[in-house]
Amino acid sequence: MVDPEVKARLLSYRQSIDNIDAALVHMLAERFRCTKEVGHLKAQYDLPPADPAREEYQIERLRRLADEAHLDPDFAEKFLNFVIKEVIRHHEDIAAEHGGAAETA
Repeated sequence: MVDPEVKARLLSYRQSIDNIDAALVHMLAERFRCTKEVGHLKAQYDLPPADPAREEYQIERLRRLADEAHLDPDFAEKFLNFVIKEVIRHHEDIAAEHGGAAETA
C-alpha cells in the first residue's frame, strides 16, 4: 500500500502536469491560428510555404532558450522541427487552395 502522503504528492504533481498539458494545447492552437494567417498572406502574395532562413533562426533561438531553461536543446529542436513541418504542410495546402505553387523554397 502506498503511503497517503506520497499518494497526495503524486496527485498534486499530476494535477499540475494536467494543467500544463492543457495550457500547451491552447498555446499550440493559438500558434497555429497565427501561422494559418501567415499561410494565407504567403498564398495571397505567392510567397513560398517554407522560409529556411527563418526556420534556422528559430531553431537556434529555441535551442538557446531551452538551454537557459534547463531543457534538452536536442529535444526542443526535434519538437520545433515537428511543428515547422506541420506549419509548412498547412501553408502548402493553403497555397494549393489559392491556386498558387505549393513548392517549398
